[in-house]
Amino acid sequence: MPEIRQLDKHVADLIAAGEVVERPASVAKELLENALDAGTSAIVAEIERGGLTYLRVTDNGCGIAPDQLPTAFLRHATSKLRTAEDLAAIGTLGFRGEALAAISAVSRVDILSRQTGSDEGAVLHLEGGAAGEVRPSGCPEGTTIVVRDLFYNTPARMKFMKKDSAEGTAVTGIVTHLALSHPEVSFKLLRDGAEVLHTPGDGQLQSAVYAALGRDFALHLLPIRGSGGEVQVNGFVTEPLHGHGTRARQIFFVNGRFVKSQLLSAALEEAYRNQIMKGKFPGCVLHISVPVRAVDVNVHPAKTVVKFAADKPVFDAVYYTVLDALNAQNRPAAPEKRESAFYQSMTAEQFRAHAHQTAPPPAKKPPVGSYTSRPAAPIVPRGQSTQVRDVAPAPGVPFAAPVVSGGREVTYHITPPAPAKKPEPEPVQQTMEPPAEAPWRIVGEVLKTYIICEDAHRTVWLIDKHAAHERIRFDALKANTEPMMSQFLLTPLTVDLDADSCAAALENLAVLEQFGFVCEDFGGGTLLVRQIPADIRLEDAAATVEELARKLALGRADPAGARDELLHTVACKSAIKAGMDTSPAEMAALVKKVQSGEIQYCPHGRPVKYRLTEYDIEKMFKRA
Repeated sequence: MPEIRQLDKHVADLIAAGEVVERPASVAKELLENALDAGTSAIVAEIERGGLTYLRVTDNGCGIAPDQLPTAFLRHATSKLRTAEDLAAIGTLGFRGEALAAISAVSRVDILSRQTGSDEGAVLHLEGGAAGEVRPSGCPEGTTIVVRDLFYNTPARMKFMKKDSAEGTAVTGIVTHLALSHPEVSFKLLRDGAEVLHTPGDGQLQSAVYAALGRDFALHLLPIRGSGGEVQVNGFVTEPLHGHGTRARQIFFVNGRFVKSQLLSAALEEAYRNQIMKGKFPGCVLHISVPVRAVDVNVHPAKTVVKFAADKPVFDAVYYTVLDALNAQNRPAAPEKRESAFYQSMTAEQFRAHAHQTAPPPAKKPPVGSYTSRPAAPIVPRGQSTQVRDVAPAPGVPFAAPVVSGGREVTYHITPPAPAKKPEPEPVQQTMEPPAEAPWRIVGEVLKTYIICEDAHRTVWLIDKHAAHERIRFDALKANTEPMMSQFLLTPLTVDLDADSCAAALENLAVLEQFGFVCEDFGGGTLLVRQIPADIRLEDAAATVEELARKLALGRADPAGARDELLHTVACKSAIKAGMDTSPAEMAALVKKVQSGEIQYCPHGRPVKYRLTEYDIEKMFKRA
């Protein structure tokens, strides 16, 4: 049996560093978390070449005493734990005391620190884990740590590093998460000399979201706040109509710590069930607060995975808080914004009184026998209906018919003809002529999504207008052998993509052009779009490019075998959306396609209509 020996301290430190320091982002995370634990109100991080050659973190926290600087770089040296019982109630981000020792073992480190109220600070240089002499130094209150030449003494690790852009993006992600978890702290990130992130530190989560995740994401959020027992939930979730192609925008924090949790993700998505498009995922920035003894953060080296003492209370708190916010969005608006909400809470007497008070004054009648010119029918914008109020004129007497069109009232003066002599009744015919019109009747539309239709067999049909129109668009696109018509954009559109999607899009620019998108590389993971298909609305163009790029990255939409996948996306984005106003002519065209049997399913396989027989309806009302 080989002789058993204790590892050399330097080798042991390198092994420990391999567990803690995976890449520059790991270094940034540890240093930033230490700064937050030091009570800072402002942090500046700076990196060069993705953080491999230079990474600097400066804070204005409490600082470190000069005689404590060498101790801070010893393994398992920490100011945050004292006893074994403390492990069950961890309330800080860092606590193991391994980070600084591991970082110094594989890099060259300089630390400058000055305690609050001290006249002078101190500086210490370490290289490969070996500490130099602590020297006095003039520096501002707080701590600055500079890490240079990461993995200089472990060249085997360098081959696992990605490109500088990818490593820099990973560091940006770390800073972004910490900025969102601590909106009361101002974060600034400089990347190769350029400022790429700066949060105000005003304590408002919405301000941090806007600065860290961008305007487009921040403008489509719903605030949520709720609790279940000892679990508190607050933050923001995306509106159902603004879902994302991946779960990348699902950001969770537990007691201020960024975590990856299937439990929390499942609770969020369950709340959106039947309220978000298939294939889309809700985004969020959620802070979950639980008692420190009810969560274990010491189950993963990176501390991004936590274990709850009880899963169900946490799941329920997230699920019901999000669901309540979504349901509140769908409730009727305030009375001054939507009068129907007022009517829903009125008694019959109140309704009649309200109607009497708000009724328009009667129009002045022209003299009998006079001729009143009739204006041309007003042009009604698409999606707005024209309603003529009930009138009961006397035969042959002119009367005013108020017409509401697009929110304006227009009055027509009409002279109905005098009643003709009542004809003698026709003999009853024993045979019926076949109907000249289609054997169905469009009753109307509900929820601005479903068309209600009744056929000659007394059967009621609910038709999903988006699914039906999507199928029509898909069939038309698939049958078209000519290149798609494009429209030039006066101002090119920029679309930010993740690294894989951007690479796939740039490799398939010719494929995108076949579908009407003329794009080019704008750098930094951004695609510049100069032309879009003529049928795509400008507000849908960015989401369409994002989805096409994602499908290309997943290999489901290559030109050789999956043209349909790309057509699905274009058809979906160019079709009528649920919630849009639909004109009677458009409804009639959709119903004709569906009721004739030409369309049965959308391109994704979902049915476009649902059947309710007379018996089904009577059964619901206990009449059968």
